[in-house]
Amino acid sequence: MPLPVVTIVGRPNVGKSTLFNRLVGGRRAIVLDEPGVTRDRLYATIEWKGCAFMLGDTGGFEPGVKSGLAVQVLTQVQMAVREAALVVFVVDAREGLTPLDEEIARTLRRDVHTRIVVVPNKVDRPAHEALASEFFRMGFNEICPVSAEHGLGVAELCDVIVEALPQTEVAPEQKAIRVAVIGRPNVGKSSLVNALLGQERVIVSEQPGTTRDAIDTPFTYNDTPYILIDTAGLRSRSKIQQPLERFSVARTLRAIERSDVALILVDAREGITDQDAKIAAYVQDTGGSAILVANKWDLMPPGADARQEFTLQIRDQLRHLDYAPIAFVSALSGYQVLTLLPLLQTVAQWRSHRVPTPQINDLIGEAVRKYPPPAFGKRPVRFSYATQAANPPPTFLLFVSDPRAVRVAYRRYLVNQLRAAYDFTGAPIRLVLKGKRAK
Repeated sequence: MPLPVVTIVGRPNVGKSTLFNRLVGGRRAIVLDEPGVTRDRLYATIEWKGCAFMLGDTGGFEPGVKSGLAVQVLTQVQMAVREAALVVFVVDAREGLTPLDEEIARTLRRDVHTRIVVVPNKVDRPAHEALASEFFRMGFNEICPVSAEHGLGVAELCDVIVEALPQTEVAPEQKAIRVAVIGRPNVGKSSLVNALLGQERVIVSEQPGTTRDAIDTPFTYNDTPYILIDTAGLRSRSKIQQPLERFSVARTLRAIERSDVALILVDAREGITDQDAKIAAYVQDTGGSAILVANKWDLMPPGADARQEFTLQIRDQLRHLDYAPIAFVSALSGYQVLTLLPLLQTVAQWRSHRVPTPQINDLIGEAVRKYPPPAFGKRPVRFSYATQAANPPPTFLLFVSDPRAVRVAYRRYLVNQLRAAYDFTGAPIRLVLKGKRAK
């Protein structure tokens, strides 16, 4: 059974994301002392006293907006409210009841048919609790004052939430495969996420920097659970000046580190840039599997020659990701987008593939006999044993007489032998050499 959804709403800068982070127990949402930081919907699973629910954070609720990104933010808020089993309406106790609060209240009373809890935030001392009584004027019966920053009243709010929700026990969780959608600003990451999910899950705009946080969205393909992570665009460090963008970049890098597979988007019209190469190198360094996605392919010349030429360009400039498959798509038109799903499943399967130890020993032994490593000084280099480590990415432990003697070129040769035998599509292969004298 899907978990019930609790949605946090309120006007900009009342502390919604601070409350979200407090309830989640970590800094999942970016928090800055300026309005409009949150734009997309963020979700996290909460467990309280044996009951579980999905908590959603939203952007600033401004019912009267007519144009710009604010309209898309409003649409996301409205979608979050519609799916909610309970709405947490956050207001600022220090500022008191504002006209925008009253407008939001009228909208909620008209459109929402589930329980609404009003949460006056920034009640940092017991003396401030009297400030909360003003909000009864909005016509809601349940007021639960808190200080999200200091944690005051949060336990009481959780009690109110779980009491109002259907009782849902925490089920054993099947580990989901995390997929980060990454790339430079404005290459179509959010468009691709929406196209894969078949819904307007995240805001899309031609304005660079629209996505600010890492947006996790669960989905299932062929009975396998995945979490698709939309991320902020990564620019060169020298161009990053605003604190908000620094926070966004940090969240993107963290998303790459916690992902199993990265969909690395490049703009087919612009070709491979230095920043694309830096992003790809970061994915390789973290040990993530990868798929290279040439987006906006509908704007390129038709035919096999264009694909072949672009493939050669990618392989030349992103040599460190020669194991990553290449997909040609258009997120905007939907061209070939769904071909990413079986490819994603293939890469995820190879990432966790295990090779029996006898097969590895046979393969490495045959590779060494066919092409022995150069001697180290006067001593021959001997391999005595090989096995695969338990955790991804595919990591192989090779015991040799002297690890220093196995040069980079020879390690690459062994990796190529492993990949020729077992493929490991999209997954980096790591060799760990340990010293052990052959018997």
